[in-house]
Amino acid sequence: MANLNGFNAQDVDPAVGFDPIPAGNYLAVITESELKPTKAGGGKYLQLTFQILEGEHKGRLVWARLNLENANATTVKIARAELSAICRAVGVMAPKDSVELHNIPLVIKVSCKKRQDTGDITNVIKGYERKGAPATARPSAAGAAGSPPPWKR
Repeated sequence: MANLNGFNAQDVDPAVGFDPIPAGNYLAVITESELKPTKAGGGKYLQLTFQILEGEHKGRLVWARLNLENANATTVKIARAELSAICRAVGVMAPKDSVELHNIPLVIKVSCKKRQDTGDITNVIKGYERKGAPATARPSAAGAAGSPPPWKR
């Protein structure tokens, strides 16, 4: 039981649910990272929290989970490749701790997918690039050639 003495809901705006952000490329930073056990308990994943830095969705959060310890070698290989892409995007090639990846701007390519368990649409990160990479290498949020990325609109 927690003492809520002094709290009045009339003095605080209620929380609202968030819809997924549109698919596209976003300038972001990693703000949190934590190694967590998998649901089945047979491995560990690195959960990274990315915060969008600019544009209409500034401040929004997107998460990535990298299964770095898993019985499935392919799963680990995929996670390590994704971590390599993140390290290259932030310019930290041999981090000793995930905190070394925090607060360094990078571009994340966000996609939308349907969750199998609930059917809800959710965001997933499909790619990572160094901030300032050539614009021709990054499709726009709307997917139209020549349209500027969301953080430059």
